[in-house]
Amino acid sequence: MTDQTVVVSNLRDTPHFFDAVADRIWRAWWEQQGFPLSHITCLLQDSLTEDAESLCLVAHDGDRFVGTASVIASDLEERPDLTPWVAAVWVDPPFRGTGIGGDIVLRAARAALDAGAEAVHLCALPGKRAFYERLGWRLDEKDVGEDRLDVFSMRRT
Repeated sequence: MTDQTVVVSNLRDTPHFFDAVADRIWRAWWEQQGFPLSHITCLLQDSLTEDAESLCLVAHDGDRFVGTASVIASDLEERPDLTPWVAAVWVDPPFRGTGIGGDIVLRAARAALDAGAEAVHLCALPGKRAFYERLGWRLDEKDVGEDRLDVFSMRRT
């Protein structure tokens, strides 16, 4: 169950969280690969325009950043034909295990489906498989790419 004081907002409506979102995404997935923070800020900037196909959601408790999830066109080089994707899912450690991660992932997926997608996709390390399956994601593939990722989908009901 999620904490009642945590709300989920579109980053367009809460742009003061931009730097926190960019920092968490960069540190989690891009910093170790040698990409500069500016690489992520450029990608994230796309989600701020009203007509953007990408979307960034921010979970927050007042002005305290809690977590994030995005909807982007492509998240897996090995599957360029699949679109859109829920990506860059992050919940700060003090808030993990409270249901916020599941909530924000499902909100991102629902936003993509409500925008007209027939299916939305997600990739994750195998250790996260049970988490995503509990949320209703369907496991479509295992061991994809050099990181041996699982690929999931959620379809319009």
